[in-house]
Order: sequence, then C-alpha cells, then structure tokens
Amino acid sequence: MELRQLYYFVKVAKKEHVTQAAEELHVAQSAVSRQIHQLEEELGVKLFVQKGRNLQLTPVGQLFLKRAEAILADLERAVIEIQEFMDPEKGEIRLGFPHSLGISLIPQVVASFRKQHPNVKFRFKQGMFPSLIRDLVKGEIDLAFISPFPREHEQVCGEVLLTEELYAILPPGHALSNRQSIELIELKDETFVLFSEGYSLRPIVYEACQEAGFEPKIGFEGEETDTIRGLVAAGMGVSLLPEMALFYSGTLQPVKVRISAPSVTRTIGLIHRKNEKLPLVAKVFHSFLLRYFLDYNAKREQ
Repeated sequence: MELRQLYYFVKVAKKEHVTQAAEELHVAQSAVSRQIHQLEEELGVKLFVQKGRNLQLTPVGQLFLKRAEAILADLERAVIEIQEFMDPEKGEIRLGFPHSLGISLIPQVVASFRKQHPNVKFRFKQGMFPSLIRDLVKGEIDLAFISPFPREHEQVCGEVLLTEELYAILPPGHALSNRQSIELIELKDETFVLFSEGYSLRPIVYEACQEAGFEPKIGFEGEETDTIRGLVAAGMGVSLLPEMALFYSGTLQPVKVRISAPSVTRTIGLIHRKNEKLPLVAKVFHSFLLRYFLDYNAKREQ
C-alpha cells in the first residue's frame, strides 16, 4: 500500500467522482482509477459502488476513509513538526518550571526572548521537582527550570543559572520586623508556614533551621508562594521565601528581613535530557538563557 493510493482514495471519496478528483490532483483520470483498483485488490474489498454518474463509498469504504484520513492527518502533523524542528522561528518550546518562578522570572525571560523571536510558541508545564524531572525524562518537555539544581543525575544534565538568597518573612508589626537583618535562631520559638511535602523549598528551610540549631515548629502548610506569603501576612506564622517570590503589590504583605546567619540560598538551574540533542528551537532558547542569566547575574553583583 502506498501513500499516493491513500491520497487518491480520500480525494475520490470526498469528490464522489474520479474525473473531478483527478482534475484537483492534476493527474490523469486513468491514473486515479488504476490506484483505486490496486488498493481494492490489495485490501480484498470494494471501496466504492457506482451510483449514477458518481461513486459512493461502501460501508467498509466508509470505515477505511476514517482510518485513511487519520493516517494522512498524522503524517501532515509529523511534517509540520519536522519543519518546526528545523526552523527555530516557527517551532514550539516545551518548558517546565516550578510555581515560584512563574510569578516574575518566567514571564520576564519569555517576553525578552519573544522580542527577538516573535513567532516562536511556548507550551508551559508547572510542577514540583520530581514531576519536572519525570516529565523531562518522558519527553513531555524539552527544557526545565528547576530548584535545587540536581548536581548528579543519570538521565538529565544542565547548568546552574543563578543562586538566590532566601529571606525571612514576618507578619507586619512582628517584634523583629523593623530589623535590617536577623539570625535564623531568633525565630526558633515561632510557628512556621512551610510548603507541603514534595516542594523543594521545604527541605531548604527545614535544613537551614536545623543548621541554626532548632527544629521548626510547623503550624501551616501550603502549595503556592501566594498562600505562604498570604498566611504570614495574616499573622499565622513566619517563613522563608526567595526574593523573586516576594514580588507582589497587594495590600496584605509580609515584611522581608535578610538572614545574616546561616546563609540560606537556593540554586536555580536549567536542565535537559542527557545524551540527546535538543530541538533546534529549544537549542536557540537554551543559548539565549545562558546569555540572559550571565547578564542578569552581572547586574545583581553591581
């Protein structure tokens, strides 16, 4: 069976007429008739019956038409995907990232990239550390921002883009809220509002408290930075959040205070599948990100 036979069959089925189909295909009528006859012989069934001057699909022909159209549609999509793969200006970037980066960093990066490549499309997928790794390995995304950066992994690799400081966030009017900096041990008697199990910021905060000499007393848990920030602002406890998770202009806001000891940071990296070439459009975006964060970090150090 040849693809040409499927094309001819679908065209005749739509036109219900060999001559009209041949005219639209720009081939001889005899060529169309011959291909349809060969297809019927190979399948061992009649696909059409004569009805006046037109052809009509048999029941099995109607069934075969659905399958043939699906095959040709898949083929067309495959061709488009290959074209997008080869042309970075027409492709789609499948990008994963944690929720905390979606507040400001991802929109800024994507907006900056699209100024140079306005026709590139994005497909986003948010997730926690384990799900981002899993989606990348399964091929559901091509690149992922991730925190903390996985230094050693059998199936993914990448680069650290930046290291970000975490701040203590306190309710307005808290006894320590007017300080420029505090030591983390000063929060040992406070109730903490932390991320739920599975979120990468939770172990960072927990381990920092242990390094400071105490176990954090967890009063509330949340799954989004907006929730953590809001609960702290409402006086439900204290927490630690990275600076980029604190860009918020609402009326109810916590107070941000630098932690002098111990140093509490998180790494943010960009990862992709190991030993596998990126689609060309994703490779262009990858190179853009490395330049972007080189400039980004230089400005932060000034």
